[in-house]
Amino acid sequence: MKRPQYWQASACALAISMALAPTVFAAEEKVERIEVTGSRIKRTDLEGPSPVQSINKDDIANMGFDNLQQLLERMPANGAGAFSTRGNSQDSTANGAASISLRGLGPDATLVLINGRRASVSSFAEGITNSFVDINNIPVSAIERIDILKDGASAIYGSDAIAGVVNIILKKDIEGIEVNLGYGKASGTGYDEQTASLVWGTKSDKGSASVILDYFKNDTLAATDLGRFGTADQSPYGGEDFRSSRGFPGYFYVGGVQTVDPSCPDAQNIDDEVCVFDYGPYNLVVPEAERVGAIGQFEYNFTDELTAFLEVAAQHNTSKAGGAPTPLDEGAGLTVPGTHPNNPFGMDVKIGRFRTVDAGARRWDIESDTTRIVAGLRGTIKDWDWEASFQKGRSESLQTGDRNQGWVRTDFLQAEIDAGNYNPFGGTMNSQDVIDRITTSLVRQGVSHLTSYDASITGEAFTLGDRSIMMAAGAEYREEDVSDIPDDQFQRGLIFGTEAVSAAADRDQYAAYVEFSIPVTDDFELQLAGRYDHYSDFGSTTNPKIAFQWGIMDELTARGSWSTGFRAPSLAQIGLGPSQESSFFKDNYRCAADGVDCEALDYNTEFAGNSELDAEESETWNVGVIWAPTHKLDMGIDIFSITQDNKIDKQPLGAIYDANCNDQNSTICERLAPQPGQTLGPIDVIHSSFINLSSQKVQGADISAHYGLELDNYGDLKFGLEWSYLYSFEKDHLDYTGEYKFPQHRWLATTNWQMDDFSANLNISYIGEFEDTPDIDFDGTLDFEDNKSRMVDSQVLVDMSGSYRFSDTVKLTLGVNNVFDEEPPFAIGDGDTDLYGYVISVHNPMGRYIYSKLTVNF
Repeated sequence: MKRPQYWQASACALAISMALAPTVFAAEEKVERIEVTGSRIKRTDLEGPSPVQSINKDDIANMGFDNLQQLLERMPANGAGAFSTRGNSQDSTANGAASISLRGLGPDATLVLINGRRASVSSFAEGITNSFVDINNIPVSAIERIDILKDGASAIYGSDAIAGVVNIILKKDIEGIEVNLGYGKASGTGYDEQTASLVWGTKSDKGSASVILDYFKNDTLAATDLGRFGTADQSPYGGEDFRSSRGFPGYFYVGGVQTVDPSCPDAQNIDDEVCVFDYGPYNLVVPEAERVGAIGQFEYNFTDELTAFLEVAAQHNTSKAGGAPTPLDEGAGLTVPGTHPNNPFGMDVKIGRFRTVDAGARRWDIESDTTRIVAGLRGTIKDWDWEASFQKGRSESLQTGDRNQGWVRTDFLQAEIDAGNYNPFGGTMNSQDVIDRITTSLVRQGVSHLTSYDASITGEAFTLGDRSIMMAAGAEYREEDVSDIPDDQFQRGLIFGTEAVSAAADRDQYAAYVEFSIPVTDDFELQLAGRYDHYSDFGSTTNPKIAFQWGIMDELTARGSWSTGFRAPSLAQIGLGPSQESSFFKDNYRCAADGVDCEALDYNTEFAGNSELDAEESETWNVGVIWAPTHKLDMGIDIFSITQDNKIDKQPLGAIYDANCNDQNSTICERLAPQPGQTLGPIDVIHSSFINLSSQKVQGADISAHYGLELDNYGDLKFGLEWSYLYSFEKDHLDYTGEYKFPQHRWLATTNWQMDDFSANLNISYIGEFEDTPDIDFDGTLDFEDNKSRMVDSQVLVDMSGSYRFSDTVKLTLGVNNVFDEEPPFAIGDGDTDLYGYVISVHNPMGRYIYSKLTVNF
């Protein structure tokens, strides 16, 4: 079948021709056999039955990103659930980290591999319990290519490969030295990026060695750089007012009656109930970060049939996170004596909701260290290739805040109030010596470990007639543990206003797998695979896969697959200790009973782990065709369906509220004591957990097209298109198709022109429109099927770059991402993470970014 060799990012698997494993030659014909993502069997052809989008190092360079998260978020297969350092705040539980979420099923349904092997998960889970591989630990300069397998792969790789696999192949077989320097800046802001890398390698008949050193640094993109997108009060622009009820000034309970501070400005006074506060300007949209990494890969050939290999990687990342000054509420139990010199009420009062703005914005310093060592042997015995390896991985994170970073301790604050030193009235900025006595230092520590052993063989199992049946088989053993320990002051309830996580768990797992490739005819290949996994904490699971590839004619190939999959409960979901998050909703019960709290306010939910969780299960099918009439043109379409059952999720907040919050004495929805003449007190905390409660099903299509045009004396043009269409996304009997964060269309169009030493790139990415505000009345219950919201507009981003190679040694690249300085489309938001007039996980607010890169080869 004819295959074009142009732009490589193809869902048709055009670019899987580079080996994941080392080159092995068949004795008789010296034909290279390679292992491709989605199969353990080494093959002599370049394509398998599963759809793979491959992005090689040239494609990565043409995109212009030095940050892997920014690169992957442009891929149409990426969807809802992905997150990044964009929006790092005191309310994020995985600050400094980033993920990918294929098909919008969540980062925990996407398996991330490095050189075909698992990596340690982040020790800090996102969204309380979402375990993921932090892709910020993988430097772009070290990547040879990225394979995105858009098919279920638990029968091949085990847990987590429900939506697919992202396999990051690192550079090796390098000869010489390459130095890269880069600088870029976002126009009209203080944000910039600096990059540097050194790539060295050598090869000989006895082996190879390569070392990659990488440095990345970015400055802060502050909320104050973004104009209207930097405020929580979006009502002037057609949105909601998400200002916090924990205000400065605040409100008090005087004689048991909720009373707003007399100094509260009219613009902040809401119905004489609360004095709201705009926390938006204090946020860090993209916090400053610095990353230093080193990767070494070494091979030594004892003989032609025996090779030793070693991979060593270390990464040190630092970043910041932060938010507005400490918010306090009734749960802090703060009081002001009537004898306080600044008490305007002349009697003992309770502090309701208040914010210590005078102590400054809260800030975290985050450090993460990741190490990875893989060592093993591979070789050939007769016609069989074998490999055995050992891996040790560690991910450690440290999150600290000192006394100068706004962390107020409530018992220290109470002591200063009682002594008459701290004035909580009138929006007073207290003196620094008093602030020094109410603030504290904090430490959160997390660590995860991975130890694994694996052995595999692949080769010709037997023949049927004149056809060779290829086989791969192997076994794995893995031990994992994770701990996330918050500061003791959090656990004692002395620190307010930030989401705190506590977790500790461990497990071991073993697995065995087998795979067959059966050439039924010259044009029809059948793939059969199965895998058995046993986990120490939830039991066993067996998952099969069947796939085919059919060469209907030289120009046309069909393929299809069916498989089951699973995802083991994350260690954070099993071992979670009491952990809190906050969200905005309306207390309709109290509003109806007492006529108060009728606006969306921020309330706390406390979660606990569940050791009785079962594994999530999935069923996936995929069918597609590839049409390649010439070596310059190919087009492909793949239709997919993924059904995920037993989905582990938070208990729906709306359901908990409806069932429990109309009871003043509920132990699930805990309320403070009601004021005189009222039936219900303010909500203090809602208790929740994680259970196997939901299912989700996604169906859609991937379309790809690639065309190469030779212009004789004017060089060569290459065009590419990747289009992902979401036909249906259902979760818990709700249809999310085209709803909040689930656009039906995403595409990426690429153009590359190369003539002699000059090359130019034009990339256009598109994210389709989707409906705004999933909880339209902000009562904690998703109601988008019953109510219609506005539409969030589509977005088109245009990126351009040009490169010129002055000699074999020097190349210069200049580029502009978001050429037309497009703002993110306006969105009301969800009352949770999206509070500033745009959807932060879908649309990048950065604006135009101009960059330059210098490459020098020796």
